[in-house]
Amino acid sequence: MSDPRQISSEDLALFAMQLLSKEEMAEVSAYVAQSPEARQELAEIQGDLAVYAHTADMHSPPALARERLLKQVAREKKAIPIDRPATTETAVAQTGSAAEGAYGQRGTLGLGGGDYLAEDPPKRSVLSKVFPWAGWAVAAGLAMAAGNLYYQRDALRGALTNQAAQIDHLTADAAAARQVLDTMTDSSAMRVTLVTKGQTVPLPTGRATYVASKGTLIFLASNLQPLQPAKTYELWLIPSAAGANPIPAGTFRPDERGNASVILPPLPKGVEAKAFGVTVEDEGGAATPTQPIILVGE
Repeated sequence: MSDPRQISSEDLALFAMQLLSKEEMAEVSAYVAQSPEARQELAEIQGDLAVYAHTADMHSPPALARERLLKQVAREKKAIPIDRPATTETAVAQTGSAAEGAYGQRGTLGLGGGDYLAEDPPKRSVLSKVFPWAGWAVAAGLAMAAGNLYYQRDALRGALTNQAAQIDHLTADAAAARQVLDTMTDSSAMRVTLVTKGQTVPLPTGRATYVASKGTLIFLASNLQPLQPAKTYELWLIPSAAGANPIPAGTFRPDERGNASVILPPLPKGVEAKAFGVTVEDEGGAATPTQPIILVGE
């Protein structure tokens, strides 16, 4: 009488996933019905499949993939079968050396009048080999997603900072432009034309618009003579109060056409002006005007 086919862990896994043929399904089902150990391992495999079913979308495998899986499992099956209980001592005696050969790889110990199989080391199911790699794949995906979010957050923060700086710059420019317009159109503004005392042709000219209550001043000059290196023109506000010293109102150098301007220099508010003057000073300006005054206007 020939021995029945040996049932391995891979057979139980394929049985649980219903990937065996009808004949193999019937054979494994009959074996599981009479083997408590096989039923326990099958229950563990089915539990693993239930957990995996909650973590992935289940799809029926294509016929070609199923066939390739069966061939691969057939090539990698272990020769070590699952423990199968001996029916009776008579059956063990009749099988004799055949039974010894069938279980020789797992080892037997002769104790008393019967043979006892040494316990197999615990086996790792097929799914238990897959789950650790799935965990690493999920962790790698989460790490990549977190890195992308961190980069996008920094890029967005940088863009917002640049936009805020541009808005501040535009706001400051708009405020300065508003001040210029208010000064030029203020009905209380003092308007002075500064001219040279000499006979230079064309005649250098300067025009100052000054609002004392706001301390705002706009000065425009034309036909100015070029300066030597390390020299600069300086504008002065001469207060109307007796004994008050001239107040520096900004330095400037003309362009190649002799034009220059001083726009909104820092001046104190409420200083009434008697006159304005322009002198030539060393680069950087001076605290008091240096004679002669080349342009003057009251």
